[in-house]
Amino acid sequence: MRVIGTAGHVDHGKSTLIAALTGTHPDRLKEEQAREMTIELGFGWLTLPNGEEIGIVDVPGHRDFIENMLSGIGGIDAALLVIAADEGVMPQTKEHLAILDLLQIPIGLIVLTKIDLAPDSGWLDLLEMDIREAIRDTVLSDAPIVRVSARTNAGLDSLVATLQTLLSTTSERIDLNRPRLPIDRVFTMSGFGTVVTGTLSDGHLSVGDEVEILPSGLKGRIRGLQTHKKKEESALIGSRTAVNISGVDTELVQRGEVVVHPNQYQVTRRIDARFHLLKDVSASIKHGDEVKFFVGASETIATLRLLGVEELKPGDEAWIQLELRDPVVTVRGDRYILRRPSPSETLGGGAIVDHQPKGRHKRFDENILKSLESLAQGSPADILFEAMLALGIANIKEAVAKSRLETADAQSALNELMENGQIVLLEKGEAKIASDLLIIALPHWNSLNEKVSQIVEAFHAQFPLRRGIPREELKSKLKLSARIFNALVNKLITDHSITDYSVWVAKPGHEIKFAPADQNRIQNLMRKFEANPYAPPSIKECHAETGEEILNALIELGELVTVSQDVIFRKKDYDAMIEKIRALLLQNGEITLGEVRDMFGTTRKYIQALLEHLDAIGVTMRAGDARKLRR
Repeated sequence: MRVIGTAGHVDHGKSTLIAALTGTHPDRLKEEQAREMTIELGFGWLTLPNGEEIGIVDVPGHRDFIENMLSGIGGIDAALLVIAADEGVMPQTKEHLAILDLLQIPIGLIVLTKIDLAPDSGWLDLLEMDIREAIRDTVLSDAPIVRVSARTNAGLDSLVATLQTLLSTTSERIDLNRPRLPIDRVFTMSGFGTVVTGTLSDGHLSVGDEVEILPSGLKGRIRGLQTHKKKEESALIGSRTAVNISGVDTELVQRGEVVVHPNQYQVTRRIDARFHLLKDVSASIKHGDEVKFFVGASETIATLRLLGVEELKPGDEAWIQLELRDPVVTVRGDRYILRRPSPSETLGGGAIVDHQPKGRHKRFDENILKSLESLAQGSPADILFEAMLALGIANIKEAVAKSRLETADAQSALNELMENGQIVLLEKGEAKIASDLLIIALPHWNSLNEKVSQIVEAFHAQFPLRRGIPREELKSKLKLSARIFNALVNKLITDHSITDYSVWVAKPGHEIKFAPADQNRIQNLMRKFEANPYAPPSIKECHAETGEEILNALIELGELVTVSQDVIFRKKDYDAMIEKIRALLLQNGEITLGEVRDMFGTTRKYIQALLEHLDAIGVTMRAGDARKLRR
C-alpha cells in the first residue's frame, strides 16, 4: 500500500485534480469549500490500471496553513508537485519543494495543471523550462512533467500511467514489525467512539490489538480498522488507516500523537540530528534560537543547540541538539523539519541520528562530533542489519563482507542482532562471522513466512481434499534455490508454522473433511469393495464413482492402497492378504501365483498386480515362477 501526497502553491488546483482522479473532493470542511482552499488535510484514493490501490493526501498550499501541510506530507511515498499553467512557480511552490527535498521523498511527479488556461503550447514549453530550473539540485530534479486539465480531463490518463510507472520502480516499505501510526486526525463516530487516522509508517495493526497512544500513555484496544472506507482485519505498512479504538476518550487524544503497540517505543524530549539550513532563508540562525520542530504528524517548540559552530548561515549544515518543550515519538533515521516561529518561515531539516541521547552535549567537544559522525553511519549492528535488508537471504560471510565491518565489530553486531531477534538463523549451527550458514533479516523472514502461509492456505482452499501442497510446487511458487527452500521449510517446520508430510506440507491443524454428498459417494464405493474385497472395482471405476479428488483423498488418508495403475484395495483387505501370503510362505517356503489366486478366489489380474507390488516394496522376491520371502 502506497500513499501519494500533493504539494504546491495555493489555488493551483491540487484539490480539483484529486477530485478528477478519484471522484472524491478532499475539501471536507464547510470553510474549505466556501474559501475554495484546503485548510486541513484531505484524503482520497485511486486504483491504478494494474490494480494497485493508492491513497492520496491533499495538503494546504496557503502559507497560513503550511504547518497543517507538514502533518501529512511526512508519511508519503511519492509526491505530486502541482504547478498551475497560468501562474507558474510561486512562493509556496518553492517552500513545498524545499520541504519535499528536506524530507527526501523518494519519488515525485510534476503536474502542470490548468493547461486549458495557457495561451498556447509555446507558453507551456517556456514554463517547463522555468520548472526545470526550479527543481534543479532537488530530490525532484529528474521528475517527469505531465500536463493536465482537471476541468477538461486532458492528460489525466497520462498522469495515472506515469504515476504507475514511477511506483513500479520502487520497492514497498520494509516492515520492521514495530507499528507506528502518527495521528493526523481525531474524531468521534456515533456508535463507535474514538477514531484516529494516519499513515501507518511501520509494522501492521490488527483488530483486537492492544495499543498505546504516545506521548500521553493512553491505552486501548483496536475495535475496527478501515482503509479507504473498507473494513479490514489488518492494516498494512504504508496504508492510510482509520483506527477505531475502544477504552479511549476522544477529548484526550491529540493530533501528532502516535498509535503503537505497548512497550515498543519511548518518548523523548531531546534529539541529536544533522541539520541543513535552506539557502533562501531570510537570516542565519544562532545557538539558543527557539524553533518549531515537526516530525511525523507532531509539532512542538524546541530550543536549538548548535554543536561545533556559533552561527549557521543560509545553505550551511551542522550537528544540532534539540531540547523539546513537549515529548515526541521518533526513531533514528526519521526526517524532520524546523520552522522559525515568527516571522513564520521554513528553516530547513534533516535526519535524526540519536532519538535518545544520554544528556546535554558539550558544544565544542571533538569526541561528541566524531561520535555523531559515526552514528550517522550507524552502529555496527545497524550497518550489518542494513546489509541484510539489502541482501534478503544470504550466508553470514556474505552479509559481513557487504557490511565492510572489522572482525570484532562484525561478530559483536551479529551477536547483538541474534540476541534481539532481528536476524533469523535458517540452518542449525553456531553463528560465526566466517560461517556459511544462511541468515535472514526479521522483516524479510516475516514477509516470507506470511507468503508461505498465504500460498499454503490458498492451496487448501482450492484443494480441500488434499493433505497439503507438494513441496516442489511450493518451491516453484517461491522461486527459491533448493538450499534456501529446504532451509526455509525446515525452519518453518521447527517453528510449527507448517506441518511436514514428507513430499507435502500443510498448515498445522489442516484436516481432510468430506462434505455430506462426498460421504454418500464414499459409502457407495466402499459397499462395492465390501462385496468383492479380492476383486474390487478398478481405479477407473473408482474415479467414476467418487471423482479424482475424493479418490486421491481416500488414498492419502490410507483408506485405499494402490498396487498398480489399475488395481486398488481397501487397506484392511490389503493388510489381510499380505498377512495370509506371509503365513503361507512361512509354512511352505514358496508360493506360486496360481496358489495365491486360488487362496483368495479371484483372478490372475489382481494377484499378479499384488505380487509384483510386494516384490517392489521388498516383502517377496521371485524364485523362477514362484515367490519367496525376502529376508
